[in-house]
Amino acid sequence: MGNMMAKPKILVVEDEASIRKIVQTYLESAGFSVTCVDNGRDALTLALSNPPDLVVLDLNLPGMDGMEVAARLRESSDVYILMLTARGEEADRVAGLRLGADDYLTKPFSPREMVARVEAILRRQRDVGGSRQDHTLRFAHLVIDLDRHEAVVAERPLDLTVTEFQVLWALAASAGRVLTRDQLLTQVWGSSFYGNDRVVDVYVGQVRRKLQEQSDAPMIETIRGIGYKFVDPKQT
Repeated sequence: MGNMMAKPKILVVEDEASIRKIVQTYLESAGFSVTCVDNGRDALTLALSNPPDLVVLDLNLPGMDGMEVAARLRESSDVYILMLTARGEEADRVAGLRLGADDYLTKPFSPREMVARVEAILRRQRDVGGSRQDHTLRFAHLVIDLDRHEAVVAERPLDLTVTEFQVLWALAASAGRVLTRDQLLTQVWGSSFYGNDRVVDVYVGQVRRKLQEQSDAPMIETIRGIGYKFVDPKQT
């Protein structure tokens, strides 16, 4: 009897044929179903008509660049995005993360590391929340429903990406306690994350900004030099 589990679908968007072939070969060897395109317009068409589980997205594409592809994807999709960026372009990485990318790799990269990143990203959905305890967190100005992947502030849903939601859940589930950047990296990005903790600051900043757009109550405190703490205003 064959394996009834569907292979996770990966869409690779890369205009360099040599890199595209290496990425495809390694991902298929790891058990993924891979589709490749070499431009942003085809990527959007495919991603919206036959949604993948994850997009490997090169930022430096001809025509519609990776930033625009990521922004358009985020208008209607929570698909995971692994960005590929050129060496030393930190501003691009930060901008990509703010658009909703979930992780990044800097070229040149190890194909094995790329596969490990993809596997770690796809594990997040299964790992978030831990054991099946209370999957709804309620605070004075915020309700978070893990099963629905929904956060509501002042009766209005927050527009969060998958990773932003997971950052908020991790902080709120530990309300009143400080989480270090390393703890947040492990809980949200997984122990196999290879990047630096800058990604944590970017995502916490995104979540904090979206919370503040709908509520004046400060909910995420920065503990300088250590990490972050979620504070329930009704307990302060």
